[in-house]
Amino acid sequence: MGRVTDLASFAALLAPEGQTLLAALRDYDPARELAVASRLRRDHPAELVTAALGQARLRQRAVAKFGAEDAYRMYFTPNGVEQSTRASVGAYRAARMKALGVGSVADLCSGIGGDAIALARAGISVLAVDRDPPTVEAVRANADALGLSGLIEVRCADVTEIDTSPYDAVFADPARRGGRGRIFDPEAYSPPLSWAVEAARKAPHAALKVAPGIPHEAVPAEAEAEWISDGGDVKEAVLWFGTEPGARRATLLPSGATLAGRGLPDPAVRPVGRYLYEPDGAVIRAHLVAEVAEELDGGLIDGTIAYVTSDALVPTPYAAAYEITDELPFNLKKLKALLREREVGTLTVKKRGSAVEPEEIRRKVKPKGPNAATVLLTRVAGAPTMLIGRPARPAGVE
Repeated sequence: MGRVTDLASFAALLAPEGQTLLAALRDYDPARELAVASRLRRDHPAELVTAALGQARLRQRAVAKFGAEDAYRMYFTPNGVEQSTRASVGAYRAARMKALGVGSVADLCSGIGGDAIALARAGISVLAVDRDPPTVEAVRANADALGLSGLIEVRCADVTEIDTSPYDAVFADPARRGGRGRIFDPEAYSPPLSWAVEAARKAPHAALKVAPGIPHEAVPAEAEAEWISDGGDVKEAVLWFGTEPGARRATLLPSGATLAGRGLPDPAVRPVGRYLYEPDGAVIRAHLVAEVAEELDGGLIDGTIAYVTSDALVPTPYAAAYEITDELPFNLKKLKALLREREVGTLTVKKRGSAVEPEEIRRKVKPKGPNAATVLLTRVAGAPTMLIGRPARPAGVE
């Protein structure tokens, strides 16, 4: 059935026969699902086979977030896989909670329990609350499967009715998806962000997980806002209460490097230098490009584009560096001729402030040859521009 919506089917998965099926389906090929299902139905009830196949598919999807060791022991719903926190991000956030001296957390809108698991593994006791019965059963099963049931209490309830006063901290992850996809208005979250903020204000410490695109003006004055990326992809923003009111920071995983805002003015615009820096997405979302530019002794190539340029190559965890060899007005014929002359066959195309799609560029210039190059489609002082170069590394770094 592809989802844990039938409690009886889910209970059957937890029984010995269901466990045997799940173990047998760990490495199955979804492209052969029909043949696999037909074979398994000779020896097992059809409904159980359907439930096991659905759970096996969800586990395979969950490996990217939780790793194979945990994902193949856990239980998921489709929404749970989609909306749950990546394990590395959850572990980082739980470590921050632990460092604040938090010993107990009310995890509101727990989903399938990804955050509760991270908190429990940090030694924090957790009340995991969700109003969806199948999801609650998945949380309970996950706590048992990972040996964390002694630290995770699970409750099926409306989070707005939970008394959080006995807990050191509140963690809330309001649903940001509806029937039509992603929800961008914080007041359309379920429950609304305003409710979550009020719940946070009642606790000594709190962390509210929100979409990384949250408008800065929607961040309460007493909250610290932290944008987190993992492997270069921006994963979430967190509003912290009881830490540094008004602070803005960007945190990059897996390194853990954290850049704190200092309220700097926008950098000056200057001509393209030898090096171009592309700030991490968390830095951009946190509006901390100026802090990176100051660190690099650089400026912007355009007042509306988050590319920093400098004549010096400075190691920084907060931006990827490119050595620029050519700066050309946007012209595909000229680009094609230049790439042909340099025998470029491996072409990386990046863009910022350009409507042209990278795949369109590759299709039209037809790169061919033994060499590699990077083309950055952007604007320089307002003019559509092509910057050609290659990734730059400090001396001694391979």
